Amino acid sequence: MADITRRLGWRHLRGAPTAHIRHHRSGRLAHDGTGLSFWFRPLTAALSEVPVDDRELAMTFHARTADFQDVAVQATVTYRVGDPALAAARLDFSIDPDTGAWRGAPLEQLGTLLTETAQQHALDVLARTPLSAALVDGVTAVRERVAAGLAAEPRLPATGIEIVAVRVVALRPEPEVERALRTPAREQIQQEADRATYERRAVAVERERTIAENELASRIELARREEQLVDQRGTNARRGAEEDAAADKVRAEAEATRLVRLAEAEAARAVALGDAEATRSVRLARAEAEAAREVGEARAQAQAAWLRVHADVDVATLHALTGTRLAENLPHIDSLTVSPDVLTGLLARLGAPQ
Repeated sequence: MADITRRLGWRHLRGAPTAHIRHHRSGRLAHDGTGLSFWFRPLTAALSEVPVDDRELAMTFHARTADFQDVAVQATVTYRVGDPALAAARLDFSIDPDTGAWRGAPLEQLGTLLTETAQQHALDVLARTPLSAALVDGVTAVRERVAAGLAAEPRLPATGIEIVAVRVVALRPEPEVERALRTPAREQIQQEADRATYERRAVAVERERTIAENELASRIELARREEQLVDQRGTNARRGAEEDAAADKVRAEAEATRLVRLAEAEAARAVALGDAEATRSVRLARAEAEAAREVGEARAQAQAAWLRVHADVDVATLHALTGTRLAENLPHIDSLTVSPDVLTGLLARLGAPQ
């Protein structure tokens, strides 16, 4: 929209670089171009503003495929006004000299023209395409057909419109049909996922089996080596036992030889000692017998002499000697108690005549 300023019955218009301004005064073209700025009288001026920038027109419409399935098409058409004078002559781009606003709706008219033209070509191509093919290649086919149809449309050049680009954003069926179409794909994806899961499990089971076989082989090898180790230990033990037995045999033979020699030496020494001992014993026995005989003779002689001595002694002396010998052989007496009866008898005997 143009920027218009009021000054004492005059108006000043300042246009944008992307807007083409056409100023007619009294039926004659006074100003024509983009980015203009000028004064004008509103009572004699006829102004039109034509945008010359690229504009995006988004459109959404429904179509039916060859198998009678409804689809929604989302497209965008980029266009611009290539001939502003022709567009201003064909469409109402006039603006209010006081406000700068369009008196009509030229852009809506352009949008309707472009939408209906694009929809016509899109419906034409989708009507001969089944839904499955339309979902696969429909976007490209619709875009190419719409672009070709807009380029061949005679009303657009006659209106001064140029098509810059055509884009088809999406082509989607109804939600129920879309869910039905997704089901096989989802099932296939699920099957692929299940197959991948089964394969992964199979690989895991195979790896576990391989690991178990390796562990079993390792155990078997370990058992075999342990068996070899036991056999080797038995062989070593048997060899050690044989060597110990041989050593014991050698030691036993040596000990037996030593003992035999020692026994022989002991026997020889015993024989020698026996002979000497026998001789010594005979001599000792003879000496002891001679000593005993001599002692006996001495005792006999002493006894005879003792008897001869006592034979000449009186009885009282013998009694005294006997009491003396008896007193020598009696035990030690600390005290002696003599009763009157014993003392009377003793005194009586001592006082009796001899």
